[in-house]
Amino acid sequence: MTRRFLSLFAILLATASLLHADTTNATLVQSAILENNVAYLRVGQVEKNLAEGISAAQHAPATTNKIIGTILDLRFADGDDLAAAKAAADLFAGQKLPLAILVNSQTRSAAAALATSLREARDGLILGGAAGELKPDIAVTVNAADERAFFKNPYAATVPAETNSSPATNNFPQFIDHTSEADLVRAKIKDGEQDEDSLPSRPAEPQKPFIHDPVLARAVDLIKALVIVRQPRR
Repeated sequence: MTRRFLSLFAILLATASLLHADTTNATLVQSAILENNVAYLRVGQVEKNLAEGISAAQHAPATTNKIIGTILDLRFADGDDLAAAKAAADLFAGQKLPLAILVNSQTRSAAAALATSLREARDGLILGGAAGELKPDIAVTVNAADERAFFKNPYAATVPAETNSSPATNNFPQFIDHTSEADLVRAKIKDGEQDEDSLPSRPAEPQKPFIHDPVLARAVDLIKALVIVRQPRR
């Protein structure tokens, strides 16, 4: 009886350890797909199993889209495991798609070391605010309160705050004009350029979500621009 109890206890203990490991990896990296083809990975803490967490996020079922580049968000990230930072950097080393790394003044220790390694070994471009001695390749100034709000929900519009930063860095449009082709045809009809009967029937297009986070939006634009520049010329 005692031997059977110990065997069951050992099995339960092993199962609990596996579940804990899986949960740890899952919470280390949050992932999403932006604009249908840009992989977004957010890291909160650089610690053991980070490379495994990134790899799992990159191979998740949701990433079956044809990915054109990756954004690694290290804003507000910390950690003291330099070995984990190196393992994560080595993981990206073999990948050839464009890589953008997001940092801010709260990117510290092993997270800052990871950003530096990726810039040096992987030609990754760093965007955002300065993180100590780590200076971004593309500086994007954001009010601290707004940045925290954007970090929680990059699609949420915030009320403009009075800051000492340059207006050009934060004046992002709060909407996108999604004028459909049918609307353009109607405008031409009013000008007498086309017959009403020739107007194609087309349902109104729903407005697409707009990224209000200026750092993240800049990174998405950068990834798309790099893909265009790197396309082989015919």
